[in-house]
Amino acid sequence: MDRGICTVEARISADAGGWRLDRALAQAVPTLSRERIKALISSGNVRNEHGVAVRDPAVKAAAGAEFALDIPLPTPAHNEAQEIPLVIAYEDEHLIVVDKPAGLVVHPAAGNPDGTLVNALLHHCGGSLSGIGGVARPGIVHRIDKDTSGLMIAAKTDRAHEGLARQFAAHSIERRYRAIVGGRPNPASGTVDAPLARSPVNRKKVAIVQSGRRAVTHYRTVEMLKDAALVECRLETGRTHQVRVHMASIGHSLLGDPVYGRPKPVHKAVLRELGFQRQALHAAHLGFIHPISSIALAFDSEIPDDMQELFRALRV
Repeated sequence: MDRGICTVEARISADAGGWRLDRALAQAVPTLSRERIKALISSGNVRNEHGVAVRDPAVKAAAGAEFALDIPLPTPAHNEAQEIPLVIAYEDEHLIVVDKPAGLVVHPAAGNPDGTLVNALLHHCGGSLSGIGGVARPGIVHRIDKDTSGLMIAAKTDRAHEGLARQFAAHSIERRYRAIVGGRPNPASGTVDAPLARSPVNRKKVAIVQSGRRAVTHYRTVEMLKDAALVECRLETGRTHQVRVHMASIGHSLLGDPVYGRPKPVHKAVLRELGFQRQALHAAHLGFIHPISSIALAFDSEIPDDMQELFRALRV
C-alpha cells in the first residue's frame, strides 16, 4: 500500500483463458465488480507481469498470466457524520432503503452544508459506504427533492451502486408517487411524454424543452377532492422535478409547490390554514431487483401526516 494505493495481485485461471481481460480479472478478484475493473484498466491502473500498464479491457487474457491492480483508496468526503434520525425501510450489508422526511436535503450544497441525508448516512453506516468515484460516501444512486418525502435507496458497496445504477439507467426501477394536485384530471388517467431540461428563461427551473431528455409520467386519479385530486404518478423515467413539471403542464400543478404551483384562492386558504408549505408529493412505492442477490424487493410508504391532513381538508 503506497500513497493511497492498494495493490492486488491476480492470476488468470485456466478456464478464463481467452476471455476479455475485464471479465477474467473479475473472476480472479471477486471483491471487485467488472465495471470497477474496467475503469481501473482504462485509467492505467492494471499492470502485466512486466510492469506495463494494460489499457484495453477487451484484450484477450492468457491462462496463467499475472496482473497487478493498483486500486486507489477512497478519500474522505468533505462531509461530517451527524446523528440525524432515519426511518429505515430495509437494510443489509449492500444497501439501505430510507423513508426520507420532507425538508431533509439529500446532498450537502450551498445553503445546506450539513444536516443532510448524506450526513445522516455517514453516521449510521460508518465505514460501510459506497466508494464510487474514489470518494468514501454513501452511494446516493438517485435523489428526491428536499420538500418531497418518501422512499430512497443508497448503496453501501460499489457493486451494489453499479447494479442499482444500471437498473435506473434501464428504467426498470418501479417508482410510484402520490400527489395532491389542483383541479380534477380529465381524463382521470393518462400519460405525459414530454422532454425536460433546464429552463432557458430561468435556470433554477425545469421546463418542457424539445431538445431535452425524454421524460414519461403515467398518472391515474385515486380520489376526487374539492376541485383537486389525489393522484398516483408512475415514473417511466426519473428526471429532475419530473412529476411537478409534467402535472403542471397539463393544468394540474401540485398543491403547495412554490415553483410550479398555480393554486386557486380556495386552495391558498386551505394551505395557509394548515401551514402546508411544500409540494404535496410523496415517493410511496419503490421496487427493484437486489443487485447482489437478484431477489425482487418492493416497499411501500404511507403518505405522511401533513399530506394526510391536507387530504382530509379537501376530501368531498
